[in-house]
Amino acid sequence: MDQVKKLTEPGRQFAKDSIRLIKRCTKPDRKEFQKIAIATAIGFCIMGFIGFFVKLIHIPINNIIV
Repeated sequence: MDQVKKLTEPGRQFAKDSIRLIKRCTKPDRKEFQKIAIATAIGFCIMGFIGFFVKLIHIPINNIIV
């Protein structure tokens, strides 16, 4: 019986901690969600422009070398 408790205790503790975490977490409200979405979109745009300009610079360099 003691061995069964040793095997099930970590799973039980994990389930208990998971339930506590889910109860404590909250969904973002509309304002917070919009702020996160805008920040993500700006990040995507910046990374896209960086990639575009790097490619724009390297295409002529590759044509000169080849």
